[in-house]
Amino acid sequence: MDLCGVDLERVPRHVALVMDGNGRWATRQGLKRTEGHAAGELALWDVVYGALDLGIEWITVYAFSTENWKRSADEVKYLMNFNERLLLERTEELNGLGVRIKFAGRRNWRVPKRVIRRQDESIELTKDNRRMTLTMAFNYGGRAEIIDAVKAMVADGVEVDKITEKRLRGYFYDPDMPDPDVMVRTSGEFRISNFLLWEIAYSELIFVDTLWPDFRREDLRDAVIEYQGRERRFGGVRDD
Repeated sequence: MDLCGVDLERVPRHVALVMDGNGRWATRQGLKRTEGHAAGELALWDVVYGALDLGIEWITVYAFSTENWKRSADEVKYLMNFNERLLLERTEELNGLGVRIKFAGRRNWRVPKRVIRRQDESIELTKDNRRMTLTMAFNYGGRAEIIDAVKAMVADGVEVDKITEKRLRGYFYDPDMPDPDVMVRTSGEFRISNFLLWEIAYSELIFVDTLWPDFRREDLRDAVIEYQGRERRFGGVRDD
């Protein structure tokens, strides 16, 4: 990949990706929606390799949302089997690349136990890798994450005057996850779609027209270049 135009000293540490447009891509090709998800897998791995080239430390992808259960039973079944197969086929490859695999989302709600087992196996195998962390937001919803964190705090008996942003964050699905520097959404949609609602409070948002199966490492590079052209103030003002 040509890195011309990228300032390698200012690469975002964490990039979040909403991989949108698989179904529309398949429809335009005259294919079943599930074929779009299969094509999206190729896009994901190309982007992972591109992120490694760029030196990005953390990638979080929206793999399956809590709202995706509303889709047809056939598509949900396909996605469960698809994600299980993906873990079976790709974990060794990612481990060889030095990539740590993590998951964020509800584990005890509707997800088949066999998929949970595959997730646990991937986590265990790659837990010591630090070249990059790939987090799959699976059975994930931003509102659900906040609600689950509050419930856990109440169950632990945390006193009201002890509740802080830092303490609440400690109850999130992955308390060690850094806030994304940039979130990229594909397919021309301009929505957050309940993704990392707390974590992207000060992330730079980039929306591109490309459908996810057509997204490649060069598109990731271009998003990084756009991010590097932004001025991040975190609610403050620039000191001229």
